[in-house]
Amino acid sequence: MTSLQDVFGLSGRVALVTGSSRGIGAAIARGLAGAGASVIVHGQSEASTLETRVAIEREGGRALELSGDLGVRGAGRRLIEAAEELAGRLDILVINASAQVNADLAHLTEEDLDLQLSVNLRSTVEMLQACLPRMAARGWGRVVNIGSINQLRPKAVVTAYAATKAAQHNIVQSQARDYARHGVLLNTLAPGLVDTDRNAGRKQADPDGWEAYVRELNWMGRAGDPSEMVGAAIFLASGACSFMTGETVVLSGGY
Repeated sequence: MTSLQDVFGLSGRVALVTGSSRGIGAAIARGLAGAGASVIVHGQSEASTLETRVAIEREGGRALELSGDLGVRGAGRRLIEAAEELAGRLDILVINASAQVNADLAHLTEEDLDLQLSVNLRSTVEMLQACLPRMAARGWGRVVNIGSINQLRPKAVVTAYAATKAAQHNIVQSQARDYARHGVLLNTLAPGLVDTDRNAGRKQADPDGWEAYVRELNWMGRAGDPSEMVGAAIFLASGACSFMTGETVVLSGGY
């Protein structure tokens, strides 16, 4: 009889979750560790990764850590190489780190555009260039790209962010086609509004306005919680996701 552990378990797998010092990334890192994976926590600085690593170890999981700014040219490639050296191999890559600057097209600065292109696109390309051939040589791999509902339904206030997320998934789809026969599967998890520290300023500045906005945003009338992204991430990172690649799983509360 096939058990849930056989289907969804990640025992013996090594996962890297970028941007896992907080928010959705931290929740997914803890979830993957809970499913049995050894998780490499990543943040911009060593200090930023400590809380997630400690939480994983306190819960009985195994965690390592790496740091680096993915906005720097070449940082994505170096991160994969460091992960391979640190853990011996990399089975699962969760591309979660992202840069989001709210601005419509008329007010988008060159600096804000460059930041989002660097973190959301260039580092993705670098990481995939470095990890996909290695995964293919081993005959197994999972890439879980954390996209956004904005890649499907863009709003003017996040013009550049939405465009980079759509392009990011396009890259995922092209590589999913190329690597499917090698046992390397790539998919995107696209959250709607999730209540993380990215939204804390807006929420604190106008609590009533925030509540009114959230009530009308989706069919459930609420923001998601980071923990609600974990189950889908485990599915996409596990053996359960054995006949699915190049797809998008949308978690938006209905939209």
